[in-house]
Amino acid sequence: MTNHITANSAFLSMDDICALTGRKMKTKQIEALRKMGLPFWVNAIGRPVVTVAAVEGRKEAPREKTWVMPRINKNGSTKHA
Repeated sequence: MTNHITANSAFLSMDDICALTGRKMKTKQIEALRKMGLPFWVNAIGRPVVTVAAVEGRKEAPREKTWVMPRINKNGSTKHA
């Protein structure tokens, strides 16, 4: 993996998440992050995304949540899948 955190990056790199969790598989990383109580998102390819703020203990870290695109019904109203 060649992703490295830059000075202005808001997110940990994949290498950083591997080092933090001690796991290489994304499902095991997610499991480890949950056990640690660190907030994270799961991105579109199923990888955990952790903010630097979460590791540093700052409040602007996101809660674990998967965004779902709302669907528009035939009557024009929206609902989540």
